[in-house]
Amino acid sequence: MKILAITSCPNGIAHTYMAAENLQKAGAKLGVEMKVETQGSIGVENQFTEQDIHEADGIIIAADKTVVKDRFVGKKLLVVGVQDGIRRPEELIQRMMKGDVPVYQAQSKSAAEDMTGENKPKQNPIYRHLMNGVSYMVPFIVIGGLLIAIALTMGGVKTPGGLVIPEGSIWKTIESIGAAAFTFMVPILAGFIAMSIADRPGLAPGMVGGFIAANGSFYGSEAGAGFIGGIIAGFLAGYVALAIKRIKVPRSLQPIMPIIVIPVLASLVVGLIFVFVIGAPVADLFEALTVWLAGMQGTSSILLALILGAMISFDMGGPVNKVAFLFGSAMIGEGNYEIMGQIAVAICVPPIAMGLAAMINKKKFTPAEREAGKATFTMGLFGITEGAIPFAAQDPLRVIPSIMVGSMTGSVIAMFGSVGDSVAHGGPIVAVLGAVDHVLMFFLAVIVGAAVSVIMVSLLKKDVSAVTPAVVGEGAIEDPAEAGGASVVNVDAPLAADSAEAVPTVMNNGTATEVSAIRVEKLTDIVTPDLINLNLVGTTQDAVIDEMIGVLERNGAVRADGDFKQAILAREQESSTGIGMNIAIPHGKSDAVLKPSVVFGIQQDGVDWKSLDGSEAKLIFMIAVPRNSKQNAHLKVLQMLSRKLMDDDFREALLAVTTKEEAYQLLDQVH
Repeated sequence: MKILAITSCPNGIAHTYMAAENLQKAGAKLGVEMKVETQGSIGVENQFTEQDIHEADGIIIAADKTVVKDRFVGKKLLVVGVQDGIRRPEELIQRMMKGDVPVYQAQSKSAAEDMTGENKPKQNPIYRHLMNGVSYMVPFIVIGGLLIAIALTMGGVKTPGGLVIPEGSIWKTIESIGAAAFTFMVPILAGFIAMSIADRPGLAPGMVGGFIAANGSFYGSEAGAGFIGGIIAGFLAGYVALAIKRIKVPRSLQPIMPIIVIPVLASLVVGLIFVFVIGAPVADLFEALTVWLAGMQGTSSILLALILGAMISFDMGGPVNKVAFLFGSAMIGEGNYEIMGQIAVAICVPPIAMGLAAMINKKKFTPAEREAGKATFTMGLFGITEGAIPFAAQDPLRVIPSIMVGSMTGSVIAMFGSVGDSVAHGGPIVAVLGAVDHVLMFFLAVIVGAAVSVIMVSLLKKDVSAVTPAVVGEGAIEDPAEAGGASVVNVDAPLAADSAEAVPTVMNNGTATEVSAIRVEKLTDIVTPDLINLNLVGTTQDAVIDEMIGVLERNGAVRADGDFKQAILAREQESSTGIGMNIAIPHGKSDAVLKPSVVFGIQQDGVDWKSLDGSEAKLIFMIAVPRNSKQNAHLKVLQMLSRKLMDDDFREALLAVTTKEEAYQLLDQVH
């Protein structure tokens, strides 16, 4: 009998490989030919061929994230959580051997919905669908925002009609490329929300719905429905496609359902609903808002500033934002520059504030979000409000009120300071180019407004560990460049066995340069007997961390400046690296690390490492990686450890060693 299995977890590291190892071991024990495909942070490994699928008697998916199943139509398919792959591998295989598994059809439910209640990941499914869309949307925002910012900075010319890039210049071409990237933003968001709900048949209807949401010409609106409309379109398309998938059809129609019937019908339904039900009221609302704003001239200046600030930041480039922006632009034509001055401040507060909040508040934002915050902050400097959209889309109930209050604060300060803006654009860039009156008050308004938003969002947002609790045993090494801002998408290329890890050396001036490379094919490539401590004396987590860092420092692997410990503790704050079964794998990336190394230590009495299975850590591996590492050797190490440590005999043998040489020989088996 031949069984295929796929393992995957949200972070794509420890659990993915632990489940794979246990399934393979259980298959060998039961006499079943087993092939496991892992969808981890370093890419898809051991991928199935068409022949593998054709010959398979069934497929097991042990995953806590969406796995596309189109290639398994007509095969027996068992979908469970990744924890079942770790804890109940024999039971899963025995169910497949007994035939107690349904055959997967094209109209079957998505992987997330096939799971039983006890096997579903803790993450809210609505949140998971939303994050799938956001993760694919982010690169388009970054591309569009930064290219437009570059074009405006290098080629922008101040004119009475606004900041203009001359036609025919190279900067106009660059701006057009950036604008083209922006046009994909909402359709991509909606399309991948729908795909998360209904698998691949939902992708096209979602993108069509998102395109209609972003283009108000379909329903008589100049601004469109923005990213909020895209979210609505994505969920609408996903659930419409899912409903159509559930319709029982003759077997002869089943092959064309996912490629013709579902996409066409779902796109038509979503498009008509948006054009005739959702779109028209949106258009009427924004026309009424424009008239209302025009009627407010001459009334309370403070009230008008508050309203403009709130509108600008509410949907960040969407229709509400556009109404306020167009109103300010019209006032420039009438010689009233102060309205646009208030708007120019409000425009840049959301991205500047969210960028700052993400970069400085490690407890509230994931490493990927903190890295994305740099691009968001940069967009704010150039008046690109859309830079804050990924943060607002992920946590709208906390982020949107925070940035609205900040923009309102900045707008009111700009009003009191008589800040004027003679061009139809916002952000510090217009002040640098000389288009702003009362520049000091402009920057004061931006700084205070951003500070208010940073404080609010820091108070309102939950800690990362509380929002997305780690699954038992998941000790992921999170690095933004490797995570890509997406918790549900694997963007890393597979790591070859002979990948090289750059090793920097620190010069007298404190800068690091690459001088050599270490091939990481097995654990002992970066573990020496001197990096083994069989008698850790620390009785607390903090004491053991200090003790193991001391080993690294004495061996010249880490500088003794405390920076590496901060990286270790920051990782522990996100979620415990105690993966259970008496194992802990603390890890960190830091400029203080001079070469990639692993310290192995044993604490026979055990240390409380906050492992979710309640076990105390006795076998402790500390992974140290230079911050400027160009390869994924640390992921390779964690993958190797996760697999090997599933072997009960191996763990018992490690605990029983009496000399460093014995331990080193055992660790040499980890590859």
